[in-house]
Amino acid sequence: MPRSFLAFTLATLFPLPFLVAGAIFGGWAVWIALFYITLFVAGVDEFVPAMDRDGEAADDEDADLLSLVLVGVHFFLLFLMVWALSGHGTRLFSLDGLALFAATGLFLGQVSNSNAHELIHRGARGLRRAGKWVYISLLFGHHASAHPLVHHTHVATPKDPNSSRMNESFYSFLRRAWVGSFRAGLRAEETRLAQVGIGRWSMRNPYILYVGGAAAMLFASLLIAGWRGVAVHLLLASFAQIQLMLSDYVQHYGLERRELENGAFEPVDARHSWNAPHWLSSLWMLNAPRHSDHHAHPAKRYTALDVPERGAAPMLPHALPVMACIALYPKLWRKVMNPHAEAWRSV
Repeated sequence: MPRSFLAFTLATLFPLPFLVAGAIFGGWAVWIALFYITLFVAGVDEFVPAMDRDGEAADDEDADLLSLVLVGVHFFLLFLMVWALSGHGTRLFSLDGLALFAATGLFLGQVSNSNAHELIHRGARGLRRAGKWVYISLLFGHHASAHPLVHHTHVATPKDPNSSRMNESFYSFLRRAWVGSFRAGLRAEETRLAQVGIGRWSMRNPYILYVGGAAAMLFASLLIAGWRGVAVHLLLASFAQIQLMLSDYVQHYGLERRELENGAFEPVDARHSWNAPHWLSSLWMLNAPRHSDHHAHPAKRYTALDVPERGAAPMLPHALPVMACIALYPKLWRKVMNPHAEAWRSV
């Protein structure tokens, strides 16, 4: 099946009208959105054969157009839900409200996050800024620095806070990675500024934008829906951040680069990222599960990412969203993943 603009568009935007209707009216629309994002995507992935190769990729202009549309959708949904869930539409503390919160949080954590991740790797300044502001709105702006400067440089080594270790539970990883990536990204930005003679507290330090922008986003929620709106914003952002952390945890669990005699680490290759060749979740998450190719070619557009050949890279036993759910249960996670991880650690 081709990775066409239409396929990505339908997969990512299908739940949008149901989320909007659910925010205003509640009822069946909420449950259709939640069903699609969870059971439908997982079910299709189980029954549609895993993909090894695709047809022609979509044009670059189409790929960027969808990314920009998804940025607009992100901000519209975020502030619509701040308004609705705070009591002006479908209230959070109701059955429909909890389902709407879950569906929206999953959209922000899986689609908006994947899209922002795509954009911060773009060469065009406007596209990079759009990705940054998506992360800032999720109160996670530092990821726009920590991900390209730290994670892509030090992935699968002890120097990368976002590479999960063998037998490390997700909950231990979450505490270590959130704080560690914030600090590592800040150090990387300070080093970069120092190299051109700029002080750490210069307005050119993006961390000032990350913190100030997050405050501005929360202030916008305050204006829209008062302190309840701020609380809803914090909850949605936290839910989205947890999913981003789950993605990092799953896609690098237990994989390590060998340290060489000179103290450096071997180059990154396909063996250092877990992949998931499943069809619908790959469309839904803009090919984020094709992680090895992304690390090999960070600037490559999502429509052009390939699934590694069988045996050339680690493959997850289930689709990425399913594996993220399993990661919430450490004993089950180790039972499912450790045999696969141990096999690749010995290669």
